[in-house]
Amino acid sequence: MDLGIEVILVLFSKDGIDQIFEYAYQNNTIESENAQRIYALRSNYLNTIDDTVAFLQGKNQTLARQICSETFLPQASRFDQLDDLEWAFGSMGMQDKAKHLATLYLEDLSDFIKECVDENFGFSRYAERLGQSANSFDELNRHLQEELTFIDEITLQVLAERLKQVQPKLVCLSVPFPGNLYSAFRCAQFIKANHPEIKVSMGGGFPNTELRSISDARVFDFFDFITLDDGELPIELLANHVLKPETKSAFKRTFYRKDGKVVYDNSCIKGGYKQNILGTPDYSDLPLDQYVSVIEVANPMHSLWSDGRWNKLTMAHGCYWGKCTFCDISLDYIKLYEPITAKVLVDRIEEIIEQTGETGFHFVDEAAPPALMREVALEILKRNLTISWWTNIRFEKSFTWDLCRLLKASGCIAVSGGLEVASDRLLKLIDKGVTVEQVAQVTNNFTESGIMVHAYLMYGYPTQTIQETVDSLEMVRQMFEAGVLQSGFWHQFAMTAHSPVGMEPEAYGVTPHYEEITFANNDVQFSDETGINHDQFSYGLKKSLFNYMHGLCFDFPLQDWFDFEIPETQIEADYIIQCLELAPSELTKESAKIVWLGSPPIVTKLVKNKKGVAVKMLELTFHDSTESQVILIEEQKGLWLLDTLPKLSSADRSLDTYGKLKADFENHFDNFELFWYSKPMDALREYGLLIL
Repeated sequence: MDLGIEVILVLFSKDGIDQIFEYAYQNNTIESENAQRIYALRSNYLNTIDDTVAFLQGKNQTLARQICSETFLPQASRFDQLDDLEWAFGSMGMQDKAKHLATLYLEDLSDFIKECVDENFGFSRYAERLGQSANSFDELNRHLQEELTFIDEITLQVLAERLKQVQPKLVCLSVPFPGNLYSAFRCAQFIKANHPEIKVSMGGGFPNTELRSISDARVFDFFDFITLDDGELPIELLANHVLKPETKSAFKRTFYRKDGKVVYDNSCIKGGYKQNILGTPDYSDLPLDQYVSVIEVANPMHSLWSDGRWNKLTMAHGCYWGKCTFCDISLDYIKLYEPITAKVLVDRIEEIIEQTGETGFHFVDEAAPPALMREVALEILKRNLTISWWTNIRFEKSFTWDLCRLLKASGCIAVSGGLEVASDRLLKLIDKGVTVEQVAQVTNNFTESGIMVHAYLMYGYPTQTIQETVDSLEMVRQMFEAGVLQSGFWHQFAMTAHSPVGMEPEAYGVTPHYEEITFANNDVQFSDETGINHDQFSYGLKKSLFNYMHGLCFDFPLQDWFDFEIPETQIEADYIIQCLELAPSELTKESAKIVWLGSPPIVTKLVKNKKGVAVKMLELTFHDSTESQVILIEEQKGLWLLDTLPKLSSADRSLDTYGKLKADFENHFDNFELFWYSKPMDALREYGLLIL
């Protein structure tokens, strides 16, 4: 079950909001002017909440016109910073505009809940602070001994009903982030108090990264087991243990308490399951028609994380690069790289479409491998599937303009990747394997192909100077102005215990401040040898980026974003434009794959006089979805081309490399290079002849 969406739907209903208003009134917590306004408009909220949530679930779409009237929904402080809706959505982008307004409406209510009911509330995270850098279990444990909050009571009521229906012997709680930790412990606490016969286990991203050295036995007052890394085999063994307690059990990567002490058991000698035999994710128990789609920021790329329901899959386990010095590359979820074949992946895509009726896919790879992306795209095209998909990548030079066009043709709509610190010195120190120039060229290839690009940005990396932070912002400004980035997000560097920086801090000019670890061990506090307070840049970097994402303020001096003195940038004003003009053009390699994405042309026979000699020609008219292109070619070569193009299609692929194509041509004619680099073939490359 997805407890998150079920709690949200109870909370954001007419009855739920009514209870929230009553609770705030009875406890006399309505203090700020904004909260007073929301409470004064409570009847408006009660009259609109159910219809608005239904609209965000994809039902009652005609309500968009009401919402866009801007008098239907009550408005509090979130609407003060309302984007220029005409610029963002145009005159007819009504559904997205209504989603954005409805999202602000829900965020106003969320602000009211935080201020007047429960300060820890959040849509996708709850009491996140309690799970961040929690080296000791003391504070979280103290909160768990306090009275239930308003949100706790709703959460546990929903859980109790499900436990009654299912009557499980084993409950496994997935805790991906710190913002899920507190509620997971509350659920486990409830199960232990009310159903002591049920065994409870925790897994997921948080324990995988933070609880690898747990030693506090009190945690096991709540959970019977904590498992690490890939969960299939550990859960299978747990299930066997719970169902057959009389047999001696072996465990895989599992913590439990024995004789009052925490034990780590990895005694099972069986290897884990390979990616290609895991099977297809099964979404049948989730209420897929109940999820809400929201648009927090009026930016089409940024909205992908919250708008629409994306089926989740991975192309490969782990990361094929596995070198970035800020990343947890020592842990299995990054270190163990294991791709699956394109055929298996597209089989899974078809199974999920059959089950869910949804054709949107988010591949949640650490970094999707370009070669596998190419093969997946070809397999999608071969099967004539119509899907929309996006994924996370490295901005490496393999992403040529032609590969990006192939990905677009297969349904790729967006990619996200790490530009990190936009400084060549620091990118080298990070061991990212890219340069700013390369990132500019690759993001341009994606953008020119119609694929949106989101950049993960970083500041405060060890030894980063103020000058480098300013220059990094200037690089980002130029990339947005050039139109090669559509979205981005600044993260402040955090040193983690399992990254190269965390394992060898002295090599990066960092002094760690270790504390005694009995609970969570991931983020490590540290001092940088530069002594710079990088926190001061946070607001200015994020404010500037917010404007750049909306196409605004490119002409503002960088100094305007900060309330303290910064140095002038040392980056040339046209640096990114220069990078784009330097984009390399290479001769085609023998092993290069040649793919034809276009449609068959309309053929007209012509005779042309060349120096008094009649020459038979073919006029080939190629059409794509928006334009057409006419090329003239000698009749015999034209007939060869007409026969050859289908053999280059994703459905045939009998001539799949440049070498094979050249050999076939030279069985009939001379000098393939002269033909290949001719004007007609250059024109054909614009219409779907790809070199990969």
